[in-house]
Amino acid sequence: MAEQAPSASRSIAFEGVRHHFSVGGAAVPALGPVDFEIEPGELVTIAGPSGCGKTTLLRLLAGFLAPSEGTVSVAGRRVQGPAAERGVVFQQPTLFPWLSVRRNVELGPRLRGVGSAARHEVADQYLELVGLADVADHRPYELSGGMQQRCQIARVLANEPEIVLMDEPFGALDALTRERLQDELLAIWRATGRTILFITHSVDEAVFLGSRVLVMSPRPGRIVLDERAVFADRGERVPDEEVRALPAYVELREEVRRAIAA
Repeated sequence: MAEQAPSASRSIAFEGVRHHFSVGGAAVPALGPVDFEIEPGELVTIAGPSGCGKTTLLRLLAGFLAPSEGTVSVAGRRVQGPAAERGVVFQQPTLFPWLSVRRNVELGPRLRGVGSAARHEVADQYLELVGLADVADHRPYELSGGMQQRCQIARVLANEPEIVLMDEPFGALDALTRERLQDELLAIWRATGRTILFITHSVDEAVFLGSRVLVMSPRPGRIVLDERAVFADRGERVPDEEVRALPAYVELREEVRRAIAA
């Protein structure tokens, strides 16, 4: 697939965002204040301690939650609910077991009224992109966990979102499968130019994947570190398999680790 130039109008902004949950009638602060922007085409990773509000932040951007204070906006428009421009890849694959892999990927286009031939072509395009073309007619339960997660990514991409939100999608996978999917995600990002927000507990994953790495403080979560990471960027780069040995990579990984522990 040819690389696509991201739309300059699809910047993301968190402005004075706070969020709290009600527990026993009392307001418990979960997030904020949070202020940052994401430019089109960035792959931004967010790391932080458990319970710091990473998933809450993603759900605010997805439109599943509304902030208690402040504004979350995309392209200058306030997020007021879920929208097709924002696709979500959850921690666990949410595939329909009675549908084939191809029909799972076709589901979004079918619900949008795309014709049979066109949605079949779109599904095959994204299954090829994630390396599942040879199992298109299988059922999800016939696939490994890593393959199911790749199918979920293909299903989200088939909806052609400009922004992809990923909530610890590789957290339940074994180490080798996780590293392989990290490589594949970078290839997808470089090929499509999508804006990606990726939540992770793993410091190594955050630094390896991110063109920019954010670290959140303990609850209520705030951004305490915001660093550019050149390792994932398009263009001239060190091969992915050699990145983790770079001194600059090790230095940034330790900086992120210290920020989380502070």
